[in-house]
Amino acid sequence: MDLTNAISGMQQAKTMAAVQMKVARKILDNQEMQGAAAIKLINAAGNVGNQAGDSLAAAATGLGGALDTYA
Repeated sequence: MDLTNAISGMQQAKTMAAVQMKVARKILDNQEMQGAAAIKLINAAGNVGNQAGDSLAAAATGLGGALDTYA
């Protein structure tokens, strides 16, 4: 009976470890996805600032407001 209990306990521990590894992997994947989204937001915010600066410079200097397509 002790051998059966030991084998059963070992199988339960093995199953629990596998479940915990899957949960940990899901959490890590979620954190990586959130990190990538945060980086995209930061890059987008930087691009908006650059575009706004370009628009302000064009308005102040009159340069870059039009494109000459005639050569």
